[in-house]
Amino acid sequence: MRAPLRWVLWDVKDTLLKVRASVGEQYCKEAERVGLKLSPAEVQAAFHQAYRHNSSRYPNYGIAQGLDGRSWWMGVVRDTFSQCRVQDPALLNTMALNLYQNFCNAENWEVFPDSKEALESCSALGLKLGVVSNFDSRLEEILRVCDLLSDFSFLITSEEAGIAKPSPAIFDQALQKCGVPAASVAHIGDHYVNDYLTSRSAGIHGFLLDRDNKHNRLDVPREHRLRSLEELPSQLQQCMD
Repeated sequence: MRAPLRWVLWDVKDTLLKVRASVGEQYCKEAERVGLKLSPAEVQAAFHQAYRHNSSRYPNYGIAQGLDGRSWWMGVVRDTFSQCRVQDPALLNTMALNLYQNFCNAENWEVFPDSKEALESCSALGLKLGVVSNFDSRLEEILRVCDLLSDFSFLITSEEAGIAKPSPAIFDQALQKCGVPAASVAHIGDHYVNDYLTSRSAGIHGFLLDRDNKHNRLDVPREHRLRSLEELPSQLQQCMD
């Protein structure tokens, strides 16, 4: 007999919401506040390089090396601007701290039009909701200012968990909070490996959100793929039947 569906776990960034403007634009806006004129394209390229370097050297916000999300992100910002010929340490620290704090503001995030209704539809089906996200400790505040926090019974971020997707151990933590078998849990996310493959490997009903049809060549059954969250309630009901 199939276990009844009880919980839906959610990825957040690029699943329920996204950054409203590009990182290059947002960093340049902060630079302008302190009198610097930089190119968004140059800053964007520098950010990608700094992000990759720090992610490789200090994975998951450097938790294992004694860092935290705040110090890790400030390091990324300083490295980004340093590549753009900004050398003043005090200026770099000021911009890094301001940008870290600014990303908690609602105006920096855009909630997808189908997100709130999808969450409410899950609740209407009698399902409880939780978050499993490779994010830092700001996530709770971001969800609060975006009017999404009250939809969830718990949040697990990779910073606070000390482990990140694609490690299945972060889903083990979520299953402990759910208090039900993996077969009674679904997970929704936009990343093929981190969200879809990893949740499926844990025995969870993983769904891949593919808004832009980027993953049409991957071996994902049609019934596991969502083009929008509007398709989710009917897919979940099939798991519940």
